[in-house]
Amino acid sequence: MSVAEGPITVPFRRNLAVLVAAQSLGAASGPIVISLGGLVGMQLTPAGALATLPVSVYNLGLALGTLPAAWIMRRYGRRNGYLLGAIIAVASGLVAAGAITLGAFALFCLGTFLAGLYAAYVQSYRFAAADGRTGTDKARAISWVMVGGLIAAVIGPQLVIASREALPGVPFAGSFLSQAALGLIALPVLAMLHAPRPPAATAASAEGRSVGQLLASPRFLIAVMSGVVSYGLMSFVMTAAPMAMVGHGHSIDSATWGIQWHVLSMFAPSLVTGRLIARFGRERVTAAGLVILAASGAVALSGFELSQFYLSLILLGIGWNLGFIGATAMVAEAHSETERTRARGLNDFAVFGTVAVMSFSSGALMQASGWTLINLIIFPVVALVLAPLV
Repeated sequence: MSVAEGPITVPFRRNLAVLVAAQSLGAASGPIVISLGGLVGMQLTPAGALATLPVSVYNLGLALGTLPAAWIMRRYGRRNGYLLGAIIAVASGLVAAGAITLGAFALFCLGTFLAGLYAAYVQSYRFAAADGRTGTDKARAISWVMVGGLIAAVIGPQLVIASREALPGVPFAGSFLSQAALGLIALPVLAMLHAPRPPAATAASAEGRSVGQLLASPRFLIAVMSGVVSYGLMSFVMTAAPMAMVGHGHSIDSATWGIQWHVLSMFAPSLVTGRLIARFGRERVTAAGLVILAASGAVALSGFELSQFYLSLILLGIGWNLGFIGATAMVAEAHSETERTRARGLNDFAVFGTVAVMSFSSGALMQASGWTLINLIIFPVVALVLAPLV
């Protein structure tokens, strides 16, 4: 496979293969939580407004985990950080399955929170692939790692369907045990990653712009905002989608398949996104992703048939892919090497902090105002970032 214009070393190829495999396993955890979190929440709590809290807590864990994960990887190395993340994944699945068995809503939320902490490590795989690459090579390396999500899009929802009745009398517990198994399998995969521990900080490495100076840079700020809107809107709509589908008379299996088609569409374009960025530029590809996100809202507003839900979720995934990978490539080019950890940690905290907030509001808004308002919100938010980006 060709991922870069310049010479590609054997360690780079091996690391890329490891990261793709790890992404395939790690990214499968999210669809399990997202497709079942709201449904299990409805099962464990009588308060309808709290039903999506487990998914929101997952996103909160992802947001709060970004900065500690960045510090751990900077202090102890990427591989050790990623191994810790996989151990957290095993714990999260076991806690969530135990919570369902006990009927403990708060404990289930703890399990999804731990899954979010694991996701904070998984999200950084894309930046690990870009380390040491230059120019459009970064975008291509990022894109290839995101292809692992295409495999995850099949693994996650299919595990849900195959294992949700695995424990008699305890629906969905088996799916979270399978989530723990994915983390266990990821451990030996990540152990093969070649990522030397970073050298001790020096005065030179401490140079670079402060957080305030980075945010004052229009180039960096628009890159971060593009990622915030792409990921935030996608999570906002996806959190509510399974409940909306079931609420409009579609089956749980249909909702699960809807999430699978959505996740497939999130990662399948990664096969070509890197080439599109190399040809048309990061900003144009990001802008196209935002336009497609708006198109998904228009389809969702057209009706409540299963085909309309599916098409809307597919467009939502494609828009996310172009917008988020384009924004990630923009961030990777908007800082110096000495600013790398600070800038990327700040970007991920902004992106996933926003995702957490929007996820929390999604459930309450879904209960109060319904699926229509959820999708109407897409248009002004897209316009807010699309205008300065264009």
